[in-house]
Amino acid sequence: MSAPVVELQGVTRTFDATPPVEALKATNLVINDGDYLSIVGPSGSGKSTMLNVLGLLDSPTDGTYLLDGTDISRLGERQLAGLRATKIGFVFQSFHLLAHRSATENVMLAELYSGRDRGGRRPRAIAALEKVGLGHRLDAFPPTMSGGERQRVAIARALTAEPSLLLADEPTGNLDTVTSEAILELFDDLHAAGLTVAVITHDTDVAQRAERTINIRDGIVTETARAAS
Repeated sequence: MSAPVVELQGVTRTFDATPPVEALKATNLVINDGDYLSIVGPSGSGKSTMLNVLGLLDSPTDGTYLLDGTDISRLGERQLAGLRATKIGFVFQSFHLLAHRSATENVMLAELYSGRDRGGRRPRAIAALEKVGLGHRLDAFPPTMSGGERQRVAIARALTAEPSLLLADEPTGNLDTVTSEAILELFDDLHAAGLTVAVITHDTDVAQRAERTINIRDGIVTETARAAS
């Protein structure tokens, strides 16, 4: 049996202050291959801290984080950067696209630090854009694209490395209701195809699309059991 994609064992994150701020209290969490979960909580609850820890953007103060069975505490910065580039895909509320680069070029940039062969970057970028329904906008520049199209480019960029985990931070926060629904349907399709997805959100409608709901309040993590259908 393969290892979970993510396993947190007593993970905490404390920030220096007077008194110290324990943004994430001792947390045990398992994310298995193919899971679709939402991480929800009010502002200041610890959602961003959880995102940063899961995404290897910040290190736990204590506890153990296993990513695909690898203990990240044993890795140096270069190795962690390599894992971020190959194992984790990020989707943010603000898209973070370069205006002067085409959709294809924006997706290709995701592989700068992946170590994969340079010759395959363009074909992989095109394949990722086609997967998210943008095969007809390969040469478009972000200023000429709708918000939904720009978010699809961002999702394609996250997918190009074929990550173990897709982390989405308020992915519909800048989109209208109709466009949000289309993006959420895309997440549904990606999950149905086998992708492991974790969505950080304060939006109840977004959270309800997931199969598991992880709640954070005052740094304490709990899971809400879903009623049997």
